[in-house]
Amino acid sequence: MEFEPLDVFTFGQCLHNIQRSYPTIDMCVVAISTFSITLSISTTVHFSGNQQIHRRFNMSSAKPTARSISQQAFDEMVKENIDDLGMDPMEALSDAVETLTLQGVDLSGIVTNTLPGETNPVIQSLDKVKQLQFSDWSDEAVVDEALGLFDSLIAMSCVEGSGSAAIATRNGGVELMCSVCSKLSVGDRNSIRALVLALDVLAVFLHDLQSTETFRQSGGPRMLVDILTKETQNVNILNSGFVVVAAASTGNEVIKESFVELHIDELMVTVMKKHTKGSIPSLYDAIRVLLAADDSRVVASQVYGYARQFAKIGIAEALVESLNDGISSAGFISATIALKAVAVNDEICRSVAENGGIDSLLSCIDESGVQGNKIVAKACCSLLSKLAGSDFNKSAIVERGGLNRLITLSSRLADDPSVLQEVMTIICTLCLRSPANASLAMEAGAGDLAIQSMQKFPHSSQLQKNSCLMIRNLVARNPENRPILLSNGIEKIIRNAKESHKNCRDAAVAALRDLGLENYNS
Repeated sequence: MEFEPLDVFTFGQCLHNIQRSYPTIDMCVVAISTFSITLSISTTVHFSGNQQIHRRFNMSSAKPTARSISQQAFDEMVKENIDDLGMDPMEALSDAVETLTLQGVDLSGIVTNTLPGETNPVIQSLDKVKQLQFSDWSDEAVVDEALGLFDSLIAMSCVEGSGSAAIATRNGGVELMCSVCSKLSVGDRNSIRALVLALDVLAVFLHDLQSTETFRQSGGPRMLVDILTKETQNVNILNSGFVVVAAASTGNEVIKESFVELHIDELMVTVMKKHTKGSIPSLYDAIRVLLAADDSRVVASQVYGYARQFAKIGIAEALVESLNDGISSAGFISATIALKAVAVNDEICRSVAENGGIDSLLSCIDESGVQGNKIVAKACCSLLSKLAGSDFNKSAIVERGGLNRLITLSSRLADDPSVLQEVMTIICTLCLRSPANASLAMEAGAGDLAIQSMQKFPHSSQLQKNSCLMIRNLVARNPENRPILLSNGIEKIIRNAKESHKNCRDAAVAALRDLGLENYNS
């Protein structure tokens, strides 16, 4: 059954009425056979089969969508400018683009740089791929031609501001590449050679919600998981395939759910056990994206549950093993970011420590300081800060000399405020509700770190804020630390931060209060 087009407000009212019918559940559960709502903004939302859609859409944050136009209508407008108004071709194109833009029309995916009747190179390449998809992929000549076309599509789509990826999406590029990848996956060695580049093309085409939804409707998740499952020994296919997983899942909760239902987590564990030394860095990026609550349409994301599921089957343990490869590993930074995404509760954070994660991380922090590698240092500190949220891990970090090692890192990379603020975040967390750790931190030099850093980087608002937060935890339950900091001029430094940075005000007020100053809010 299909209804008349609805505007966004009416669609929101429909969802609101559905939710009111289920007042006892947080996530609206809709069980229907086939239902299609076509929006006036040219977006179709489908609920099909005997599916249950567990979603609550945040319609209050929905923004008015720009009006759309077809390629044919745009071409006719250009032609009218030429025939009726006597404009030269390039002027006609420019005028059409300017006029429609001023009217708020969305021109993404519209070919605006070629005249009507001329063929856009992206569309031309897609047409050639369409002809090739039914060819004999065991023929080297066919594969070589396809590789040339794939390279061309990637190059054009990666040109910033060209709109080539949107043009490809609007002209069936996603559906086409899904079909091509499916055909290539059952071929011989030649077709497998082409499959790697075909996956790369698909990844660059998946650039927005419309393209990822097309991927989902084309059976993309199932096709991709089947390919990855079949080719677990082929590093090139795995690397390109997980790039597609990340691209397709970005900002699309429904696709994340599809991949999880297809047990991609189990596949990931299998792959990580077979391949080491960061040979498939895109796998870590895929984990991070799958566990990111980045779909603005959904109020209550399911990614927290996915993270617990991932940890339960062994992904956290496998990621810890990746840390053992050291900071020279190609996928080290991606692995730390992925592990941070998985570590969503105390149990998981503790399991990371029990599997040697704290030891590996502290060793990597030492090494990054020696090498002066600021990027690795920040990644390690960011993960350690997350793990330090567990009381069990706080003790483990301190017992392994973590405070002294962090102060050493800060002295080696003292010219980078982004590293210093990460170090102070960790120390702040370690000292929270722990007077013993606060005493050890002061002995290690945390107070001096705060004073010197705030004086050296007065314009770094985040560093100023993190310093105030750390100072508060150093003195909140340790009154003996207050006179030490005050005698070194910390009050004036904090007040300067409070006046200079709006985002520091609350943290500065709290620090001044816990330092025992009566006029802390003045």
